[in-house]
Amino acid sequence: MTIAMRGDFDAWGLRATARRSKDAAQARRLLALAAIYDGATRTEAAEIGGVTLQIVRDWVLKLNTEGPDGLIDRKAPGQPSQLNEMHCAALTRVIEAGPIPAIHGVVRWRIVDLCQWMWEEFRVAIARQTLSRELRALGYRKLSARPRHHAQ
Repeated sequence: MTIAMRGDFDAWGLRATARRSKDAAQARRLLALAAIYDGATRTEAAEIGGVTLQIVRDWVLKLNTEGPDGLIDRKAPGQPSQLNEMHCAALTRVIEAGPIPAIHGVVRWRIVDLCQWMWEEFRVAIARQTLSRELRALGYRKLSARPRHHAQ
């Protein structure tokens, strides 16, 4: 059973939208769907789009629910953050306050020290690279001294 396509679009309108589109993948999808409006079979539309019938079906569903903008590739959401808001707030507080050498055993925070602190405080095991990315998202940057020649 084929899924009916929306009646408020036609082949000419989809081709015009494809022509204006800056996204090549969206334009290809719109042209394949325009062929269906012209009377081509779904198999022929799949050949035009260079995909399988299932993907053409998915495109029809997206066009029906979201319109032409639904055919644009979206950024994948990725893995959720290991740190919740409470962790981020505590991390910000401890960075702003700075380490206490008698308690923390360091005179300045390094990523590895903060990873250890996160484990001791919250029992959250977080990789150095991940914590570095989280700190950048919080607005912190790595500071380094201006290089000086050894003879100066």
